[in-house]
Amino acid sequence: MPGPGKVIVALYTLFAENRFLNDVFVSVWRVLFSFALACMIAIPLGILMGTFRVVEAFFNPFVSAWRYLPAPSFIPLLLMWFGAGDMQKLSLLFIGVLWFLITLIMDHVKSVSNDLIRTAVTLGGSRIQVLRTVIVPASLPSIMIAMRQMLAVSWTYLVIAEITAADVGIGAVMMRAKRFLHVDQIMAGILVIGMLGLLFDFLLRQLYRIAFPYLEEQT
Repeated sequence: MPGPGKVIVALYTLFAENRFLNDVFVSVWRVLFSFALACMIAIPLGILMGTFRVVEAFFNPFVSAWRYLPAPSFIPLLLMWFGAGDMQKLSLLFIGVLWFLITLIMDHVKSVSNDLIRTAVTLGGSRIQVLRTVIVPASLPSIMIAMRQMLAVSWTYLVIAEITAADVGIGAVMMRAKRFLHVDQIMAGILVIGMLGLLFDFLLRQLYRIAFPYLEEQT
């Protein structure tokens, strides 16, 4: 294992001489784009599944079955369907977080206080009105927490997505370093992924505080 000094030197060399910044931008784009697509599906579907039993009964068996399938096992199929380009990597990152995010959001929506729902119904609210004015606002803080958790999972899948037939990206750089036994560069890549994960977790945490300041005041 290389010492911290060698890892720092390798990190400087990657950025200064090997255009590593471009690889970092590509990896960040892959994670954020695939995660945004997953959220576009998971948030509305999770809310509907947590609110309406008919929707849950229809989708939950399918979601639960896919949740237990490891995302890396789909790599051969994704390579056959999409080739070795970005689509294959985005699909793997998408699959890796979608099903768990749906389940987490559904569970958070189910945990909304029944007293709030009964009060809204008593005041004459329809099912759609209760969903829009009570359930969604009450569950949004928990939904954002679920997004923070699953974004971290998406970063853990990044190297798996980029080690297969990738020319650019942090994972591709790490695989090239493996061929030449440059362990210091591999450790530098791991360090960058960890720092990026912490950065985006911090940004989401700040967004949470801005969006829900009343919860911060309670704590």
